[in-house]
Amino acid sequence: MKEQQHPQYNRDRPLLENLLVGEASDLNLVELARLRIRYLNFPGAFDIQKGLDQVLQKWGITEAELFEKTRAIHAVGGIYRTKGKKEEQDWN
Repeated sequence: MKEQQHPQYNRDRPLLENLLVGEASDLNLVELARLRIRYLNFPGAFDIQKGLDQVLQKWGITEAELFEKTRAIHAVGGIYRTKGKKEEQDWN
């Protein structure tokens, strides 16, 4: 089976690089969870999938703990809000 190129790869790779050197802030946690979901069972982008595993390990959390934390963050709301703009959702 040939490895597929994810259409968001070029946008996600720099984000992963930031996560690899960043701390487990609320924004970084939700970005990590978003990428985990995006690349779950994707037949390619194995470097990104491996990097996401490395971030979890670096931050000392499991995927289940990540999703538990991010559900709590999203329950409060506003993590993706920007000044002066109404709430937007990124479904990319």
